[in-house]
Parts: sequence; structure tokens; C-alpha cells
Amino acid sequence: MTDIIRWIVVAGLAVHGLIHLLGAVKGFGWNEVAQLSAPVGPTAGVLWLVAALLVLAAAGLLAAGAPTWWWAVALTGVLASQMAIATAWSDAKAGTAVNVLLLLAAGYAFAAAGPGSFHAQWSQQATRALAEAGPTPSLLTESALRGLPEPVAAYVRRSGAVGRPRVTNFSATFHGRIRGGPTQAWMPFHGTQVNTYWPRPQRVFIMDATKSGLPVTALHLFAASTATMRVKLLSLVTVVDAAGPEMNRGETVTVFNDLVVFAPGAIIGAPIRWTLLDAQHVRGVFTDNDQSVSAVLTFNPQHDLVNFTSQDRSRASSDGKSFTRQGWSTPLSEHRDVRGRRVLAAGESRWHAPPPEGEFTYVELAVDDIAYNVHSVGSGYESGLRTLTGTSP
Repeated sequence: MTDIIRWIVVAGLAVHGLIHLLGAVKGFGWNEVAQLSAPVGPTAGVLWLVAALLVLAAAGLLAAGAPTWWWAVALTGVLASQMAIATAWSDAKAGTAVNVLLLLAAGYAFAAAGPGSFHAQWSQQATRALAEAGPTPSLLTESALRGLPEPVAAYVRRSGAVGRPRVTNFSATFHGRIRGGPTQAWMPFHGTQVNTYWPRPQRVFIMDATKSGLPVTALHLFAASTATMRVKLLSLVTVVDAAGPEMNRGETVTVFNDLVVFAPGAIIGAPIRWTLLDAQHVRGVFTDNDQSVSAVLTFNPQHDLVNFTSQDRSRASSDGKSFTRQGWSTPLSEHRDVRGRRVLAAGESRWHAPPPEGEFTYVELAVDDIAYNVHSVGSGYESGLRTLTGTSP
């Protein structure tokens, strides 16, 4: 639900809830209410009061951000409100229109966050992935860097991973904007993902975006070397349903990218074959099951990773039914030091398309928070980027 629509619904519900208080006032005999000509007794007054409180609670929860169970409060409010309206139908029947609005909002909330929603699937899959993650890791020592190309070893040191537990997973949240092509409009988004490593990597990513004022939700899952990408408009209409060998290979590139960009502490022991190209460039071949994908990593003189370029990723069509192999890169523009760790703060994703499109940026993102070796969804330690950027956790 976009902010404009959300605040319109909040305002309508607030007025609707306050109007219900008139029924309680008349039912309890506190004052005469000229707008209600039908008799309202104490029992009906209780119903009007309960309806008012539920509708106002639904408005307050929606204004505060709508928790996943908001739909249950909203639906209960609809039922109580309509029952109250029925006791004074001739005077209050116009309130049914607001209840229809609330019912639609509750239905959307159920589709967006209820048991069968993408958000519920994301939570279930992320919880399962974390449960399958390895035991408490040992400390990463300097001796473990032996055998790595010097640019990679220097990057791992720069990241602050040495002397800390090896990374077995991470959880991160982002915001930014995304588009399908260089001439298409940008869509603002917020994303959350959990990645786990060894013995088999998993990636669970969900994104909420806005397109032409309408909410769009995308769910990416990678487990057992198999990837899917599904996108729904209004959490109801499937507009992308991508899967298959090209999707699996492309998402393997993304898993490799996430590993070196977000979790340098997990590089040690990863199934990567390295080739030193020069002082600032290294080629890595990452293998997962039957997939082997290659990328060139670029480091700056300060030993930060500043780019990742691969020819092994494919760009999906707008409906996810077909794929076209294209060069792909992720220029990284900003890093920050947080609690002794060097973490990514901002970056891009680019397609290196042939003419007439040419190379273009299709994702711009900023990292809001990142935590390593988390035990459950929403928990973890070494999390501090949100505090640094001034937003609440």
C-alpha cells in the first residue's frame, strides 16, 4: 500500500471510528444525538463503542506501519461496525461504504502479509535456512588467508573479519530504486534478505516496490542450487514467474556477488578458484553443485571492493519467461566502518546490454542494516549501520 493511499485510508477510518462514538453516546444516555433518530439502547451502545475502538485501532496501526496481523484487527472492525450500523440502518447505512473500503484494505493486507503471502513465505524460508546453517563458527585467523591472492586477502583484512567468528550467514535490509530498462520509470523499493553458507548456500530475498502508485512485491528464493523469482502486483496478480536453468545460473552469480560484497568473512573456505590478474583485479570461479560461474573483482588502492563484473548472468524478460545472456556488474560507491567492520553502504547493479540500450544502471541501493551470524529472522549481532545512518532499528 503506497503512502498516499495509506493516509487516505487512515483518515477515512479515523473519521469512521469517531462517528461510531455517537452511537455509544446515545446508547449509554450520555447525550442526545440528533443524527441517530432510531432508538439505541445500552447493549447496542456497547456494540457501537467496540466498533469505534476497533476501527480507530485499525487506523492507528495502519498509520504506524501496519503489522502483519493488521488485517485481523481491520476485519474484526468491519464486522463490528456493520453490526452496529444494522441497529440504526436508516441513519447509519452510509457507513457501509467505509466498511467496504476497510474490507478491501483488510483483504489486501491479508494477501500482502497473511499466511499465504510472499512475506510469510519469505519468513518461513529464511527461518528454515537459518536453522540449517552451520554450528557456532571458529575465529577467522590471519593464517587462514594464506593461499588467497593478495588483493582478496587484503580485502578480507580491510573488512575487519580477521579475529572475528567466520561468517556463516548474514541478514540485511536495503532501500533504493529499480527499473526494467533505461527508458522505464524508476520504482522505489525496500528489500530484506537472508543468506546462509556451507554446506550449501541459500538466499532468501523479498522486495516491496511501487509502480505507477501500486504496490509490487518480488520474492527471490535460492536453495539446493535452484532459483525462483516471482512478482505480484497488489500481492494478488502474478506478473513474473521465473524459473529454470538460466534462472539457476544467474542466481548463482548473485549468490557469489552477495558473498564477496556483503560477507567477506565467508570467503575463506568457499568453493572459489582464484586467479590473480594484476594488483587490483582478481578473477574468481565460484562453484555450487553443477554450476560454475566466473567474475572479475576490482579493488581500489585502499583495498575496498569497488566492482564485480560477470558474463554469466542472464536478464529476464518482463514476464520472466525468457532470458538473454548479458554482462552484469555491481559498482560499489560507498563503504563505512561500523563497530570494527568495513561494510558496504551504497552501490548499483548494471546490465551491459547491446545497442540500442547499451550499459545502464537498473538498481541503485543503500544498505540500511546488516548483521552477521544471526540466529533467527530479525535477530543478530554486530548490527549498527542503522544507528550510524540515523534511522531506528
